[in-house]
Amino acid sequence: MSDSLAQAVQADFQQRYGYAPLLVRAPGRVNLIGEHTDYNAGFVLPAAVDKQMVFAVGLNGGEQIRLFAHDLNESLELPNSADISPTETHWANYLLGVAAQFQLRGVAVPGFDCVLAGTVPMGAGMSSSAAVECGLAYALNELLKTGFEKMDLARMAQLAEHTYAGVQCGLMDQFASVFGRAGQVVRLDCRSLDYQYFPFDTQACRIVLVNSGVKHSLASSEYNTRRQECERGVAVLQQHYPKIMALRDATMAQLEAHHSELGGTVFRRCSYVVQENARVEAACRHLEAGDLAAFGREMNASHAGLRDDYEVSCVELDVLAEAALAAPGIFGSRMMGGGFGGCTINLVAPDKVEAFIESVSAVYEQRFGRRPETYQTTIVDGVGKI
Repeated sequence: MSDSLAQAVQADFQQRYGYAPLLVRAPGRVNLIGEHTDYNAGFVLPAAVDKQMVFAVGLNGGEQIRLFAHDLNESLELPNSADISPTETHWANYLLGVAAQFQLRGVAVPGFDCVLAGTVPMGAGMSSSAAVECGLAYALNELLKTGFEKMDLARMAQLAEHTYAGVQCGLMDQFASVFGRAGQVVRLDCRSLDYQYFPFDTQACRIVLVNSGVKHSLASSEYNTRRQECERGVAVLQQHYPKIMALRDATMAQLEAHHSELGGTVFRRCSYVVQENARVEAACRHLEAGDLAAFGREMNASHAGLRDDYEVSCVELDVLAEAALAAPGIFGSRMMGGGFGGCTINLVAPDKVEAFIESVSAVYEQRFGRRPETYQTTIVDGVGKI
C-alpha cells in the first residue's frame, strides 16, 4: 500500500472536516480457482492482494453522513436517519448499505465522515466493491465499539451489496477482504464457513493479472440469471434426491441421469459448478504437494468450463487465456470474477514474467488494437488499521 495514498486521504479528511480520522485499508482479492461456486454452497480459493482501498473515517458528532470519493472528486451529504436509504450516487450506496446493516443489528449509527481512495482497478474482477464495504464495516466497528466478529463484518458487507447494489453475490469477496493473510491463500467452504489456509510461494510463481479493459453490461443481469439457473437445477434434483440442498451436494452421475429433465442449458450450468468444486479440492492438494503444473491445469480447465458450460466469458478474455497458454513461463490461466470482462489470472514462473506480459500483450494488441493493463500482485493481510 502506498504511504502517499494514505497520507493524501488523511490530509483530505482533515482539510474537509477539521479533525483526525481513523485510517483503514481494505484489500481487493484474487480468486485462484472456484468461480461461481460460492452461492452454490461450494468451495473457493481466494487471497487478499495489494490492490486496496484506503479510508479515513470519523464520527462527526452531528446528524449528517458526509462521504467523499477522493479518486472521483465527488461528495455526498445526507441526513443521518433511522432508515438510511439508497441514493442515485452509485459508489455511495456500497457505503450506505454497510451503515444500514449496523442499524439492522440494533446499532444507532451517528453522523460520520468518510474519505476513500484506492488502487483496486474498477471493473477488473478484483472486488473493489467488497473492499469498499469491508473497509467501512471495519472502521464503524472500531469507532462505535460494536464488537462484531470478523465473519459478522463479512456477512454485513455481503448483505450491503445485495440490498443497496442489487447484486446477489456470494460471500467470497467480502470474506477474502476480511480474512486474507499474507503469503497464504484460503479455501472457504461457503456452506459451513469453515476455512483453511494454504501457503502460496510467490518465489516459485508470480500472480499476474491481465485486464481485458472491457466490462460488458451483461455482467450484473447475467450473474443473477446464473443463480436462478442453478436454483432451478437444484429444484429438479431435489425431486429425486431430497438430500440435495445445493449443487455442492450433487454429482455428475446424478446430473447425467436427469439431463433431459434439466434441459441443456441448466444441465451445463450445473455441470460446471459440480466440476469446479472438484477442481478447487484438487487444486489444494496440488498446492500441498508443491505441484504448480498440476494446479495450473485445474485453472485451465476452470476457464474452459466458464467459457463453454457456464457461458460467462467473452471473446476478449478467451483471447487472453489462449495467448497465455502459448506464452513463456505459464503454469495456468483463466478468467477471474463474475465474467463478461475484467481480468485473467495467470500463474507465471518468476524469471519469465516480463516475457509473459510482452507475449500476451502483443497478441491482444494485434487482435483488439490496444495493449492491456497488467498487474503483478502480492498476497497481503485482510482489512485493518494503517
